Amino acid sequence: MPDTESLIRYGGLLLVFLAVFGQTGLFFCFFIPSGGLLFTAGVFAATGDLPESIYFVCSILILASLLGNITGYYLGLKAGPIMNKKKDSRFFKEKYIITAKSFYTKYGNIALSAGLFFPIIRTFSPIVAGMIKLNFTSFVFFTFIGSVLWILSHVMAGYLLGTMPFLQPYLKYIVAGIILTVTIPLVIGIFRSFNKTKNTELKFKE
Repeated sequence: MPDTESLIRYGGLLLVFLAVFGQTGLFFCFFIPSGGLLFTAGVFAATGDLPESIYFVCSILILASLLGNITGYYLGLKAGPIMNKKKDSRFFKEKYIITAKSFYTKYGNIALSAGLFFPIIRTFSPIVAGMIKLNFTSFVFFTFIGSVLWILSHVMAGYLLGTMPFLQPYLKYIVAGIILTVTIPLVIGIFRSFNKTKNTELKFKE
């Protein structure tokens, strides 16, 4: 399986754009390690592996996040009743919706901004906003703020690292470490949820 660096070298900025759009707008793309991709895009913008300027990279990815969130909002608005009745599958589980609803209930509109920093939440929060018919203007405002903060923090971190020549021989290992740091909590969370569900089912059968 190709690593993140190879994927970006092959697909360029378009691949990162689609990954960000997918994870913020399509429920079946919740597993994409967009944080690692954003960081790597920043590194490549600094080293010249991405020909686009850092300003363009940040701007186009903020747009990808905003468009993804709007897509998720309309998906929740139009398909909310169907999703509430949808059975669990590999790419959709009711607990993801419940988690996003709980996060939104606890933090309100701020969840639309802060939620982008959390896997699963960033995918299902806009869907929940559409399901509860949140005011669209408020939704766009808070998701835009969150998109700017999320994209800039990850891309600029990678860019700053990429501008340090003494670290460049180790970039592959640093990027791999960042990706693992971003991805492992998601994998652990999925396994814990799976085990909890499995244990509940066993107790019910007993």
